[in-house]
Amino acid sequence: MKQNSLTNLILIFFLSLMLSCGGSDNSESAATDEKPQSMLSSAPKTLEEAEKDWKTSNGIGPNSSFELPAEIDQALADAGKIVYEAKCTACHKVDKQFIGPAPKGILERRTPAWVMNMIMNPEEMIQKDPIAKQLLIKFNGAPMANQNLTLEESRAVLEYFRTL
Repeated sequence: MKQNSLTNLILIFFLSLMLSCGGSDNSESAATDEKPQSMLSSAPKTLEEAEKDWKTSNGIGPNSSFELPAEIDQALADAGKIVYEAKCTACHKVDKQFIGPAPKGILERRTPAWVMNMIMNPEEMIQKDPIAKQLLIKFNGAPMANQNLTLEESRAVLEYFRTL
C-alpha cells in the first residue's frame, strides 16, 4: 500500500511539473528567445557579404593582430591538439561541419588574430563581428561556448589548426 501511494505521489509531482512548464507564455522564456534574435538582426545579409574583407578582419578581442611564423612549432601544435580534443570536439569536427564549423583550412578563410579572438572572446565576437554574426545564423543560432582558454592555449590550438 505504501509503495502504491509513493508511486501516485511521484506521478502527481511529475504531472504537475509538466503542466507548469508547458504552454504558458513565460516572459523569462520569451526574453531568452529574443537575445539570439537581437544579435542576429544587425548581421550582414549574407556570409559572403560579411566575409568580403576577411583578410583584414582581426575580429574583436585581445588580439589586434597576429603574425604566424613560417615554420610550424610541432610541440605547440601537439599541445593544441590536446586542448582541442578536450574542449572543442563536442561542437567541432576536424574536417566537417557539425554544431560549429570545421577548423581544417580555417586560416584560408580567417586571419590568425580573428581565430584567436573567436576562441577567447566568442560572446563579444557574436555581438559585434559581422562574420561571427553570420556564422551564428549559418549554424542555427548555436553560439560558440567560451571555454575560457588562455592566450597560450588559444595560440596552441591555432598552431594545431595549421597542421590539419
